[in-house]
Amino acid sequence: MQKFWEHPPLNRDLPAASAATTLPAAYTLRHRAQQVEIAPAVVLAPMAGITDTVFRRFIRGLGGCGLIMTEFTSADGLIRSEKVARRYLSFAPEERPISAQLFGSDPDALAEAATLVERMGFDAVDLNLGCPAKKVVKCNGGSGLLRDLPLLEVLFKRIRAAVGIPFTVKYRAGWDDKQLIHVQLAQLAESCGVNGLALHARTRQQGYSGHANWAWIAEVKQSVSIPVLGNGDIRRPEDAEALIRQTGCDGVMIGRAAAANPWIFRQIESYRLTGAYREPSDEERGELIQTYFRMLAAEELPGAIGKMKQFAAWFTHGVRGGAALRKLIYEAHTCNQVLRDVEEFFCRSRDLAAEPAGHSHV
Repeated sequence: MQKFWEHPPLNRDLPAASAATTLPAAYTLRHRAQQVEIAPAVVLAPMAGITDTVFRRFIRGLGGCGLIMTEFTSADGLIRSEKVARRYLSFAPEERPISAQLFGSDPDALAEAATLVERMGFDAVDLNLGCPAKKVVKCNGGSGLLRDLPLLEVLFKRIRAAVGIPFTVKYRAGWDDKQLIHVQLAQLAESCGVNGLALHARTRQQGYSGHANWAWIAEVKQSVSIPVLGNGDIRRPEDAEALIRQTGCDGVMIGRAAAANPWIFRQIESYRLTGAYREPSDEERGELIQTYFRMLAAEELPGAIGKMKQFAAWFTHGVRGGAALRKLIYEAHTCNQVLRDVEEFFCRSRDLAAEPAGHSHV
């Protein structure tokens, strides 16, 4: 598993793009009379098991994120079960603008699911053509569809005809390096009325390994007139600025880095406005962790304790004594116990930091 906090070298071998030299303030998704402004031009990527309504509201509260996206949701499951809709597509007003991401390969099911998404009040609908998971690909969903452009044309046209809200696509560059279709797919999508694209600049074969090839994003941007987002290897504000400068794309999409570094959105916005940003202090990290955990506990979801343990592995990296804190969280049996342990941990940390120099703590 790739470590989210590792910083690979930036793709500095690409020529600078004249279309954009700084982080853009906003971009707009347009479809006929519908217009959705995304400001800042930074988007939270859809992530299964992560971007539920609690995490989305948490990110929104930190600021700096222009568009929130849901977990990817099965079109077939959505039209068959109201429970699926409640679990994956319930959202609060403060999450807007928000886009619902669907996956599937049946034109009728996707068109019906997109119609339901529009009725639920989402600002946009997105089609997933990037998930590399075997169980999704096996059903010809996610990146599995990258091998069937004729079917994609049908899907694009059916979804576009079904809804009046903006329709976007998130995809990978191709099945593997020998089957690259990033430009061809982009042009096909635009011709079918798709209103925006987000390219994860890896192939399905790569999964999440190796480096994203930002040159592919530049090629897509040069081939279409609709907004193009770049996704892949953006772990700090400098990465976002470099991607925009080198590719000319209209904005950036942040995925796994947001789970490890949820304040990255406000860091990028600070960097856009001032050219500088700062890392959160231990006290701020503690406040962020406790805020998210309290939000999870308040939802009273069956899997809340599991979510706390899942996110502890990401949120606590960089915290002094983080290993001890993670051990406390992993060994807890209830949400209330986690909240107590986390609060006591950071109280002790503050007390130690306040002790006079040379004071011995036993």
